[in-house]
Amino acid sequence: MLCDEADEHRLALCLMEKSTARICVPVCVKRASDLAAAIKRAAEVADIIELRLDCLEATQLDIALKGFSDLHKSILRPFIFTFRPAEQGGNREINRNERVSFWEQNRISCAAAGDFADVEADLLIPSSNKVIASRFTPESIICSHHDFAGIPADLDEIYERIAATPARVLKIAVQASDATDCLPVFRLLERAGREDRELIAIAMGQAGIATRILGPSRGGFLTYGSLDDESATAPGQLSARELREVYRIDCIDRQTEITGLIGQPVAHSISPHIHNSAFAASGTNAVYLPFEVRDAGAFVRRMIHPRSREIDWKVRGLSVTAPHKQAIMDHLDWIEPEAKKIGAVNTVVVEDSELHGYNTDASAFIAPLRKAFRSLKDSRCAVIGAGGAARSAIWALQKEQALVNLFARNLKTAAALAEKFAIDCHSVEAGNFEAFDIVVNATPLGTRGDQENETIADAEQLRGVRVVYDLVYNPLETRLMHEARIAGCEVVGGLEMLIAQAVAQFKLWTAGEINDNVMRTAAKRVLTSSNI
Repeated sequence: MLCDEADEHRLALCLMEKSTARICVPVCVKRASDLAAAIKRAAEVADIIELRLDCLEATQLDIALKGFSDLHKSILRPFIFTFRPAEQGGNREINRNERVSFWEQNRISCAAAGDFADVEADLLIPSSNKVIASRFTPESIICSHHDFAGIPADLDEIYERIAATPARVLKIAVQASDATDCLPVFRLLERAGREDRELIAIAMGQAGIATRILGPSRGGFLTYGSLDDESATAPGQLSARELREVYRIDCIDRQTEITGLIGQPVAHSISPHIHNSAFAASGTNAVYLPFEVRDAGAFVRRMIHPRSREIDWKVRGLSVTAPHKQAIMDHLDWIEPEAKKIGAVNTVVVEDSELHGYNTDASAFIAPLRKAFRSLKDSRCAVIGAGGAARSAIWALQKEQALVNLFARNLKTAAALAEKFAIDCHSVEAGNFEAFDIVVNATPLGTRGDQENETIADAEQLRGVRVVYDLVYNPLETRLMHEARIAGCEVVGGLEMLIAQAVAQFKLWTAGEINDNVMRTAAKRVLTSSNI
């Protein structure tokens, strides 16, 4: 997502006034002839450039190094030189002897101020390899440790071992499978701060994104951002432009309020673009993050609830998506009456020492239908799905005195929902929907990705339906919507509902108003310009 002029001005002010965030952009190319162009592109968005020498084909390494000196002089950015083997996240097989020889020969120069050699811990910790450390000044060494299997139980011991090397900067990158895996990484940053050590600490993977965005504001030496979505060099790595323009990393400090989306998965969501645009437009010192969460209870207890969380941060609220809209309710101190009746919460607000739950989905869902119908009373509605979105849709339609039938692929799962709202339940494979005025898709079927070409009904099944309402918003035109147009139905997409519920969430979190066009513009921009 690109910023408008007002956003760019605000980002510039942040950069001038308080930013300590450094973004390192890795350059990873196979051929020496491609190096200059890639470095120049990186220099446009980077504070530091990482030259991933392991990406070069073996025959290209010497060629690249010979031509690098003049290029280095023309780029006014410090460099990090990396020669990493495949088992530690590198791009090709490099044996230990090759790595030792490379660094002992000092085949790159860290003479320029701010340049670094990123050397793996296994080459620096054994006493036999002191010769490598002697080739560089301690100020120019990053000692790094990578673990792609998970969060090691001895993370503190690993930190202590690499802290005993001569390196000025320590780097620890571990693999996260749940947002709570960020906690030990944030604790390492706190420890490094107390000990006056410079540390890069990152939880890799979608579940670790919070460490990439918040790390610099919590003392991290730098964070990594790719040139673009296709050139990420580690799992969960965001682009440098996304870090600056969507998450406004240059504006984040210890006073920044934390909001975000919890669900599984959340990588496809455009909610960070929507909410962060609203925060930028309103001048609110807040950031909205995606949290990949398997266990809602553990996440709330360990990272959100003021009485039990294990991290010191200013959490203000959460959006909640599948599959946690019902599970989250067991972990809240107060729930609004309407959300209780619906049986689903999509919004959490931190109020002093309590967590309050709301449902902004129901009112957001019904708004587009009110535009299409003078009255929804006695309209015949088919709701397909059995999750939190279906609950909100059924409740909202019944409040309008519509006649609702539930359809689901798994009748056993849907039976409890049908019983709760005293409605009939049918198999989605039952056949045509010609007896209905409105058909609502409250399933993820049709969402961009593996299910993008799937639909809950084809044109023949939809003939005679007046309105087909697909709650999927990405892509803007789903397969179901396409089939509905062929069948001659009016079509409503999920984007308007997404915007309406987000506007309501913004008000709950900030007590302020936001023009919905700010969010709509941000949403359409990202949906039409990327493959999120």
